[in-house]
Amino acid sequence: MSTLIGLLVSLYHTVFGTLERLTNGWFIGLAARFVFASVLLVYFINSALTKIGTGIFGFLSPSSGAYAQILPGMMEQVSYDTSQIAFFPFGLIVLLGTWSEFILPVLVTLGLFTRAASLGMIVFVVVMSYVDITGHHVDAATIGSLFDGNPGSLIADQRLMWVFVLLVPMLKGPGFVSLDALLGSYYRKRERYY
Repeated sequence: MSTLIGLLVSLYHTVFGTLERLTNGWFIGLAARFVFASVLLVYFINSALTKIGTGIFGFLSPSSGAYAQILPGMMEQVSYDTSQIAFFPFGLIVLLGTWSEFILPVLVTLGLFTRAASLGMIVFVVVMSYVDITGHHVDAATIGSLFDGNPGSLIADQRLMWVFVLLVPMLKGPGFVSLDALLGSYYRKRERYY
């Protein structure tokens, strides 16, 4: 019996040790970025598109919808008149929030400045959740609760999963299949010649 158990343990270590060696350094970061891109990239881009103004330079002037989404309480106080909201700091917050919603997901997906972009996205998701709860006053079912046995709540459950997917590239890096790795390789080769 102990020989059989020893054989099973050896087989287990061989199979999963080989799998770990074959995927080390490239798979986890790539898989996390793939999951992020397939689940959230279009979501964030579409959300950002609702926040830009009209015309070719609309990205420089967020729409009133951007203010309503990012600063709902303040917009209510000024009867949804964005001209009554000071650019600094509030207009700047809306502008940077809108740009972040375009730029950060693309950077994570491409694997460019991945650790910083992933951290930025985590902060973005936390702030977005805070605004949804305190500013948009979503109901308790939408907020949900951890360990409640219902994995469908939009904030507690889904956004926790979003953050986890972003923690992987933030902590482990984007992997070898990324622009960070490509640029890093280019600069290492360049330094050898100088």
